[in-house]
Amino acid sequence: MLALSRKLGESIVIGNDIEITILEVKGDQVKIGISAPKSVSIYRKEIYLQIQESNQEAAKSEVSIDDIKKLFK
Repeated sequence: MLALSRKLGESIVIGNDIEITILEVKGDQVKIGISAPKSVSIYRKEIYLQIQESNQEAAKSEVSIDDIKKLFK
């Protein structure tokens, strides 16, 4: 893992088109701004993990082709 120190207003660039800027530091919280193309998905880690868990649960579900056909009748 790369660890970088940044001051308020300073940025980090990832690749050619993602920029992370330190917007505010208040106590033990840091507010960041992320500038990235719309094609790049950005999630807080806890939300990302929930999405992965939901997707894994959905993939386990056993639905037959006949069940899907019934939805479109």
